[in-house]
Amino acid sequence: MVGYVGPNGAGKSTTIKMLTGILLPTSGHVTVDGLVPWKHRVRLAGRIGVVFGQRTQLWWDLPLIESLNLLRHIYRVPRERYEVQVRRLIEMLEIGPFLHQPVRQLSLGQRMRGDLAAALLHQPAILYLDEPTIGLDVVAKERIRTFLLEINRTEGMTVLLTTHDMTDIARLCERMMIIDHGKLLYDGGVGEITRRYGGDRRLVVDFDEDVSELQVRGAHVERREGPRVWLGFQRDEISAPELIQRVTSRYRIRDLTLEEPDIERVVRRIYEEGIP
Repeated sequence: MVGYVGPNGAGKSTTIKMLTGILLPTSGHVTVDGLVPWKHRVRLAGRIGVVFGQRTQLWWDLPLIESLNLLRHIYRVPRERYEVQVRRLIEMLEIGPFLHQPVRQLSLGQRMRGDLAAALLHQPAILYLDEPTIGLDVVAKERIRTFLLEINRTEGMTVLLTTHDMTDIARLCERMMIIDHGKLLYDGGVGEITRRYGGDRRLVVDFDEDVSELQVRGAHVERREGPRVWLGFQRDEISAPELIQRVTSRYRIRDLTLEEPDIERVVRRIYEEGIP
């Protein structure tokens, strides 16, 4: 499961359109599962599923189940296989309660689950998701994330996810690619990017009492709220255990918490400054 991120205009949706055969690249080469997308569009269509968060492939005035049945004919899915797959998707995506409602009456979260069912009906090997959680509330987002983790785990389905929501990336992906203006800035582990480019860390300390003249070698005071102090430090200058030892040896504390740099902050820094 790969996260594909970048600022607006970086080329994320354009990449998806080239990978699906909708757009013809002006230069370079693309193959998907051994096929050139724009040369083998029909053959490739049976191997991929696509969800565009701001568009739908469902028929607006038809009940969701009728859209799925129409897609069965388009993808030529045998009836027996279709019935098994639909039952499975109904259970996993919890779409049973609105299966017979017209798509136009569905909430955004319900429609997105319906679009996922439509994209997976023919059991593709590769799933492209372009902003699949855009505009969804936290409950709907978590339901979709849980489902994606499950199909990736049980079916070994490759998922390419483009999103601006870094929580999606942190929750779902082990690998992340960052692009800007069509150029690849980073390709590697999600955890690795925070270790390599998120050098600034914070130690939040609750002291027994207000400490007015707080000085700890290797750290600086970022914020104060009464007896609570945020200490900033660089991972390549001092380790967290060493800083904690320095604080506890000089002051009486009630509690402390280590805050790692979140992935969103690290990626935003890369957008703004490039790879250090």
